[in-house]
Amino acid sequence: MDRTTPPAIRVAGLGRDFGDRSAVHQLDLQVNAGEVYGLLGPNGSGKSTTVRMLTTMLRPSRGTAHVAGADITRDPETVRRRIGIVLQETALDPLMSARELLYLQGRLQSFTTRQARDRGAELLASFSMEKFADTPVSRLSGGQRRRVDLAVALVQRPLVLFLDEPTTGLDPVSRRRLWEEIRTLSAGHRVTVLLTTQYLEEADQLCDRVGILREGRLATTPKGESAA
Repeated sequence: MDRTTPPAIRVAGLGRDFGDRSAVHQLDLQVNAGEVYGLLGPNGSGKSTTVRMLTTMLRPSRGTAHVAGADITRDPETVRRRIGIVLQETALDPLMSARELLYLQGRLQSFTTRQARDRGAELLASFSMEKFADTPVSRLSGGQRRRVDLAVALVQRPLVLFLDEPTTGLDPVSRRRLWEEIRTLSAGHRVTVLLTTQYLEEADQLCDRVGILREGRLATTPKGESAA
């Protein structure tokens, strides 16, 4: 990896309080361009709070962070244009089809009608969803919905992709298929990925490096070592 390339994510002293409780403490983190970085930890460890701060959905109580070259507090609009997000809960309109959702996202990103249609068709093919392109989301399986969610997050060709426990609730076959798609994104398209997960196997399969969050504090762990 070219070490002269600026990091895709650079975090210094980042923290978030809720009342008198600190959900995330003094977080220091750097994720290199093209890397898959995993944040592991149980529920309540601060993983989702960290993702929400880095994606500008939640303002930090302290510290600084740059994502895809932009400051999350001073230039949140630029950050949003350069990232994709897949949260724990699928945020798809159940009455719309994958084709409609991809087209809508393209138009929201200021694509022309033709560009939005072409990008949607490209992603449907990439995720092998052509057969289900016009099926309402409510009639898709959990794995299919996750693939649509991921496709929507990729419409604008993000520099950094945030995946917040994307395989929770999926059966083993769907989980492994999603793993393959994430590998392809990183290796083939050079998308930087920050992945949160509770599964050690998932982190081992996908991540170049991992960090363990415990009660809002980060402990970096070399790839392949136990989090215990």
